[in-house]
Amino acid sequence: MTSPPVLPSVSEIYASRDVSRDGLLARAFATLFEPSPALFEFLVPSVMAIITDSKSPIPQRTFNALIDIGIRALDDWPHRRQASFLGGHPRIGEIKGLSALSASEQAAHATPPEVLARLLELNEEYERRYPGLRYITFVNGRSRKAIMVEMEEKLGIGDDAWDKGDSKEVHLLGSEEWVSEVRRALEDIGKIAKSRLVALKVDGDEAAAN
Repeated sequence: MTSPPVLPSVSEIYASRDVSRDGLLARAFATLFEPSPALFEFLVPSVMAIITDSKSPIPQRTFNALIDIGIRALDDWPHRRQASFLGGHPRIGEIKGLSALSASEQAAHATPPEVLARLLELNEEYERRYPGLRYITFVNGRSRKAIMVEMEEKLGIGDDAWDKGDSKEVHLLGSEEWVSEVRRALEDIGKIAKSRLVALKVDGDEAAAN
């Protein structure tokens, strides 16, 4: 089993100015948010600019504050860049190529093969209706089967009667429904990141030393 990652200390992150992929902030965000090209290329530099700006209103220099700053920055991104970032998270039900934390979050309970097959269908349907997006939810200890039911409700699909040929509205990039779904996903990504601090036994409210 893969060992859980170790986060740099919050004091080291706030003292650093390194925005490279190997920098402390990038390593922390890759663990808390999942790695993606958009994270390394855009999120890390923008957050670093904020936390190193003496005029930025940051009440406390903590991990929770870093996560909140990151989510606010993501909310202002162009739509295609947001979609690219969200694509860094694995699909619900994936069992290969997961980070240690994603594997732990998704596989808290054994998953029957029929549930995995259903999740594959639901992911495909979600991504058809919301082009460029990936379904993300704060699992919070729930089983994949529970998430399957959540996805069915989200898509308005019954547990057995679903004709894949049914015509369902597609919410194009930038539409009100698409943007609303991005905001929901970003909110849940913030919750996931903070729950990962707990899993890693990191105090998200501990302030960096001056």
